[in-house]
This record gives sequence, structure tokens and C-alpha cells, in this order.
Amino acid sequence: MHRTGALVRACRPRQWVKNLLVFAAPATAGTLGDPRTLLLCAASFGLFCLAASGTYLLNDVRDAERDREHPRKRSRPVASGDLPVPLALSVGVVFVTAAPLASLTLGSAPFTLVLLGYVLLTLAYTLRLKEVVVCDLVAVASCHMLRAMAGGFVVGVPLTSWFVIVVALAALLVVVGKREAELRATAPVLPTGGPNTHAGEEATAHPTRTALLGYTPGYLSQMRIMASGAMIVTYCLWALEQGGGPQSVFHAVSIVPFIMFVLRYNLLVDRGAGEEPEEIALRDRPLQLVLASLALLVGLGIHL
Repeated sequence: MHRTGALVRACRPRQWVKNLLVFAAPATAGTLGDPRTLLLCAASFGLFCLAASGTYLLNDVRDAERDREHPRKRSRPVASGDLPVPLALSVGVVFVTAAPLASLTLGSAPFTLVLLGYVLLTLAYTLRLKEVVVCDLVAVASCHMLRAMAGGFVVGVPLTSWFVIVVALAALLVVVGKREAELRATAPVLPTGGPNTHAGEEATAHPTRTALLGYTPGYLSQMRIMASGAMIVTYCLWALEQGGGPQSVFHAVSIVPFIMFVLRYNLLVDRGAGEEPEEIALRDRPLQLVLASLALLVGLGIHL
């Protein structure tokens, strides 16, 4: 029972919220009201959760030693010893293999290819890309993009250029904010190289994420500002070009909560809360209210 609980925790259920992106394309196309579409999206969500959990397990096996040096990650089941490495490794392999195979039952070859690409990209990230500056940002942001694209492919909804650009910029914003928060969290323990630095201090002071050593807070902050500005401009262009009639009013008004969302998220990152984006989505009430308002206005604009 203890190992079962540890295995569930290692699958990181809180991070499954990211997989809700599979509902995004059908929702913006106004097709979620169809029972078949909803069922396909739910199945896609489950398969991405399965694949993601498998990659989390494999990632934790690879990073177990480094995680033990991190004040928060040391409590992860594999790093703490609650979940044996052989069990985590075998379950992880089963999950990442089973998800693409099970996706064949949905009858959408593009969806299966996207899910397989997601698995391969996350494995490449675990094995190498997470240690390469900039490539780690692109890899994680691309994983978010693949989730959003998968939802459109599984139900046959065309992906507009507006949708792709906004999702890509939003994914980049979240990933850069996460790295910035991680870098700020490790900054106080980085070695100063001063005369009082003791032997061996440098090894314990380095952040557990190697790529962080190649970034500066200023660089990541500039990237976050760039992504935020580009995302706001792109969304505004989309909202103001949505034809005539009453629905165009709702699209235009939705610009207000969208900008509020971007501003709120940037404020939270500046406060150091961006290290766990899923925690922000689950716990920050103002952000939830803004997102609910945005969803309501966009929904009215689509369905009226």
C-alpha cells in the first residue's frame, strides 16, 4: 500500500492539469458540445496523462541523485527511497509504451503521431535536452504545443494560425517563468568564489537543473516580457478580427481578462511563485477568476 501511494505521487497527478490543453482547439472551434468530441477529448486527456506519468517516472529515476540535493525535490518518491528504482523504471517504460499503442483505438493517425512525438520529445528532454541552454525551453514549450495540437487532430478540428501562435507564446511564457523562478530560488546558494568558500562548496551549491547555469535573471525576464507582449498583440488581433454581429463584442471584451491574466501571471513570477505553474493554476484565486471570465466571454463569442 505504501508503494502504491508512492507510485501515485511519482506520477504527479497535479501536473495532469497541463493535459487539459487537448480540450483547447475543440473548445475554440465550438465543438465540445458534441458528445463524441467530448469523449474523444477525454480519452486523449487520459492518454496524455498516462504518457506524461511514464516520462515523470523515468525522469525521476535519472535525476534521483541530483534531486536528493534539492530542498524540495528530495521528497520525491524515487529520490527519498519510498519508490524503488526498478519499480519506477519498469512502470515508466510500460506507460510510455502503452499510451501510443492505446491511441490507435481512437482511429486518428495524426493524433497517434503527435502523442508519439510527445513521448519521444520528453524522453529526449529527460536524457539530454534539459541540460542544453535554450533547447530546454523550446522542448518544454513544444510539449505544450503538442498537447494543444493533439486535441484538434483527434476530433478533426483545423488548427488556425492564431490558435497555434497564441498557444506557442503562452507555453513559452510559462516555461520561461518557471526557469526564472527556479534560478531565483537557487541564486542565494550559488558559490561566490570568495576567500571564505570551502572545498566542496561549489558542488553542493550548484542548482540541480544544469541548464540554469547558462541563464541569467535578466535574460529570462526579457524573454518573459517579449513573450507576454507578443501574446497580447496576437490575441488582440484575433479578437478584433472576429467578423461582425454580437459575438464580435464578446471577443473584443475578452481582451480585458486576457491582458489581466498575462499581468497577473507575470506578477506571480516576479514574486517567485512560477516554479510550479500547475500550483498557480490550482491555488491562485484571482488568476482562476480571470481565466473563468476569459473562458465565459470567448464561449459566448463562439456560440452566439
